[in-house]
Amino acid sequence: MRFEELLDKVGGFGPFQLRNVALLALPRVLLPMHFLLPIFLAAVPAHRCALPGAPANFSHQDAWLEAHLPREPDGRFSSCLRFTHSQALPNTTLWGRGQNPGEQLEGEPSTVPCPQGWEYDHSEFSSTIATEWDLVCEQKGLNRAASTFFFAGVLVGAVAFGYLSDRFGRRRLLLVAYVSTLVLGLVSAASVSYTMFAITRTLTGTALAGFTIIVMPLELEWLDVGHRTVAGVLSSTFWTGGVMLLALVGYLIRDWRWLLLAVTLPYVLGILSLWWVPESARWLLTQGRVEDAHRYLLRCAKLNGRPVGEDGLSQEALSKVAAAERVVRRPSYLDLFRTPRLRHISLCCMVVWFGVNFSYYGMSLDVSGLGLNVYQTQLLFGAVELPSKLLVYLSVRHAGRRLTLAGTLLSASLALGFRLLVSSEMKYWSTALAVLGKGFCEAAFTTAYLFTSELYPTVLRQTGMGLTALVGRLGGSLAPLAALLDGVWLSLPKLAYGGIALLAACTALLLPETKQAQLPETIQDVERKSAPSRLQEEEMPMKQVQD
Repeated sequence: MRFEELLDKVGGFGPFQLRNVALLALPRVLLPMHFLLPIFLAAVPAHRCALPGAPANFSHQDAWLEAHLPREPDGRFSSCLRFTHSQALPNTTLWGRGQNPGEQLEGEPSTVPCPQGWEYDHSEFSSTIATEWDLVCEQKGLNRAASTFFFAGVLVGAVAFGYLSDRFGRRRLLLVAYVSTLVLGLVSAASVSYTMFAITRTLTGTALAGFTIIVMPLELEWLDVGHRTVAGVLSSTFWTGGVMLLALVGYLIRDWRWLLLAVTLPYVLGILSLWWVPESARWLLTQGRVEDAHRYLLRCAKLNGRPVGEDGLSQEALSKVAAAERVVRRPSYLDLFRTPRLRHISLCCMVVWFGVNFSYYGMSLDVSGLGLNVYQTQLLFGAVELPSKLLVYLSVRHAGRRLTLAGTLLSASLALGFRLLVSSEMKYWSTALAVLGKGFCEAAFTTAYLFTSELYPTVLRQTGMGLTALVGRLGGSLAPLAALLDGVWLSLPKLAYGGIALLAACTALLLPETKQAQLPETIQDVERKSAPSRLQEEEMPMKQVQD
């Protein structure tokens, strides 16, 4: 007897599974609010050098600025430089400190970086980390690095949670993720320096990685084959809800500390909800914990209205299933590369996840140059994810997981490519292509989660998800830094996002299809799936000879 047969007895889709999806919706909603938080938390408002001594009621503000600030090639006042000495303007007599009356400056006026700090436009943001610690101009790399540090923490957390949840269980590690995220988020909001903020945000990313690794498999391991797709797409819509909710919360809360608190405190509700979240019965059986699995299965049958008594779901039957699926030794990341089929799957998934994360976060965090304010852009980027979920639901049911993943990545790459060909004056076309590309990136992300969870066996599912998430978060951590390439060539970041997405699309075609397939329980199940295909390939030449 296989676990799928046990699931048929207790109900593979019913109130028990729906309650499970609902209980795990909270981290789904809160995750994008942390992952995309730098859009508001690290926003850089308009700024210029602080100019002490300006008359309080100076009627000619532009003239005052003209005397102290150089202009950029596009005609705007410089954000990072000021004149060493104030410049004399026509019909004005303005002298800076150290300049004698009547002294003429020859050639191009000399400039210096802002010696007394900056003045910021607080009309859109009352406070961000950029304004708090002057992370602008020569220090703007530190502002981008804050996102990189965060995703580096997610990278480390993906490895740790993937391994530990396969060893100690999904539910126990989910509690660790909730508590550590809450504590670290509160400490991060109280940061007194950039260094403290960077460290605590990195550790927060490590804690948040637990949700990305645990939530989806914990849902899928209680579902039958026929309902995995609809449940996977449904749960991913909670992510979209979080993206749109972030736009509203960011609009209402303009101070970065209070904004960080607002997206952290709801994790208290998550800790309380764990009382009703079940452990994975699949995982319990692989660990030989028959009594615990029996208790959860009876609870599932009762809630789903299935008349299964002690005799109908005997511990003897569960013991046979556990004996067939029990893990002889603890899982390790090396197990993902020991056998040919798993090695092929792991290497391909690593490339795919890097491309998905790199392109998704590259587009999500770049909300400038679209002709909209940051709140409108974020809301639009969230709204476009809703039809992308419908696209995924229809496509994976008919075209399959592999073609859906490759097609959405290819479409995202093409949208980014066409955006490079659009001139800067055609902002509406640029905005439309950016939104379209964002939608395809989200569709690829949704498919990747569902697809990867189905490729790995139960004994290594969390470990496999941890490995692919590790590489994916590496892509996410590099995406903010890739935006700095615009200093080399303005279009280079978009070219990088599109090129990596195209590479991932080609790699996705090398993965095996999992449409309507049972979840593999052991490594042998994965390897056996490749045997029939190899046998067919060997038989084809023989048939041709006979014909």
